[in-house]
Amino acid sequence: MSTKPDCHYVCQRCTACCKWAGDVQVNETEITGIAAFLGVSEHDFVRDFTRIRVNRTGLSLKDKEGTTECIMLEGDRCRIHEVKPRQCRGFPNTWNFPGWEDVCEAIAVPLKGEA
Repeated sequence: MSTKPDCHYVCQRCTACCKWAGDVQVNETEITGIAAFLGVSEHDFVRDFTRIRVNRTGLSLKDKEGTTECIMLEGDRCRIHEVKPRQCRGFPNTWNFPGWEDVCEAIAVPLKGEA
């Protein structure tokens, strides 16, 4: 992870992280919240929007067919932004990928007490 420990990054909703190949994990609580937000049953949400993780330890959001884009990306906005998974909320502060700073528009804000 290459974030600067003396700052916090503020998301600008550029959706770069939504287009990068990856694995967005969803847990049971997130599945319940996202399904309710979308107005679908949990069963239908799991069937239509998730897949079994490569390591077979749970579920992840699907990519759009034939792309690396998250299935929840609609144009330039996240369809579930208000209830997005913890993993998404943490980017790029709690996790990121090599080269993220070249594509992400997050703004670095110094932490209090830092110059």
